[in-house]
Amino acid sequence: MSNAVGAIATRDNMSVRVAVVTGANKGIGLEIVRALCRHFGQDGVVYLTARNEGRGRAAVELLQKEGLDPKFHLLDVTDQASIDTIRNHLEKEHGGIDVLVNNAGIGTSKDNSSFYEKQFRVMEANFFGLLSVCRSLTPLVRSGGRIVNVASTTGYMVFREQLTEEIRNRFRQVKEEQDVVNLMNEFLECCKMETNAANGWSEWSYGVGKLGVILLSKMQAEKISLDASKQDILVNACCPGFVQTDMTAHLPDNQYGYNKVTTVEGADTPVFLALLPPGVKEPNGQFLLKRKIYDFINTDVSIQI
Repeated sequence: MSNAVGAIATRDNMSVRVAVVTGANKGIGLEIVRALCRHFGQDGVVYLTARNEGRGRAAVELLQKEGLDPKFHLLDVTDQASIDTIRNHLEKEHGGIDVLVNNAGIGTSKDNSSFYEKQFRVMEANFFGLLSVCRSLTPLVRSGGRIVNVASTTGYMVFREQLTEEIRNRFRQVKEEQDVVNLMNEFLECCKMETNAANGWSEWSYGVGKLGVILLSKMQAEKISLDASKQDILVNACCPGFVQTDMTAHLPDNQYGYNKVTTVEGADTPVFLALLPPGVKEPNGQFLLKRKIYDFINTDVSIQI
């Protein structure tokens, strides 16, 4: 009898919808988890992940007091062993996932480390960490799945205002994931040599990394579309807006000419993309702000936060 009950439990575990949100113990990530928990109810499992176990479990307890039931899993996106651990857990417990929201990221630190060290840490978390998570978890995404990469309009600002036309054209000409990776590595090499301006690059690692995420999302969408074993999987990047979080607390409300928005408002577009209904074809491989598509890389469209 116990074996039969165990078999039923396993089948149920494998059939529920599973969502994973990185960097989710506070701010926009926490709000995304809250929204997904409310949407799924008892018909899904939402993993709140964080690199700090204490803060992650405290966030889970906060949501539990609201009547929600997220699960916690430790995840440091800059540590491949940590990524492997959650991947193995998800595969064993659920056989796959249905929603992946890559929200984890950091801002530029104010410490006394070198220019290169500061830029490297930002790129490691915001671009290369996201890339590592995608490479490990995308194979688990089931048909009908949704991948949302949280980017930023700072990528737009860098592209339009801080890169030479030669560098912009190289971003326009990327054909595959590795092309984007090569550009990000080139940026870091310029940071190491402190030759950014001389080589046509910005010095703003946060914006460059988010630009990389936007291009990476397009390449990921195109690659998945060629995989016959994966049907109806959509990959998009988005900007939550100028949101009131710990990362923006030091910036004035009118930094970009607009007032900061709440985390609830910031979570709206990521959640919208995570819950795109089955069978829709668009958006896919796009960058969105306030649920609107902006192809600023190939068109002259302007973006207002």
